[in-house]
Amino acid sequence: MKIRKNDTVVIIAGKDKGKSGKVRRVFPKKDKVVVEGLNMIKRHSRARRAARQAGIIELEAPIHLSNVMLLCDKCGKSTRVGFRFLADGKKARICKACQEVID
Repeated sequence: MKIRKNDTVVIIAGKDKGKSGKVRRVFPKKDKVVVEGLNMIKRHSRARRAARQAGIIELEAPIHLSNVMLLCDKCGKSTRVGFRFLADGKKARICKACQEVID
């Protein structure tokens, strides 16, 4: 997968278009990510003994990978991700805009 946990991403489609945040969780089988503080939904919950408060809870919902782009630290642009093999034989992610190594 091209996007990993703790990457900074920009949302390019949907109600939070243009906002950026840090990736909190990644679901590779579903091609979805959870971004910190974005794509918030409301869920009604019933109280379960003393463990959980009843009421309306706001949660971060997963968003599809096609709707997010990686934000490059070097150039500050939202970019596509490519791969390159380094001199020591390791595979590294690169920014397609500035050709810098992301990892």
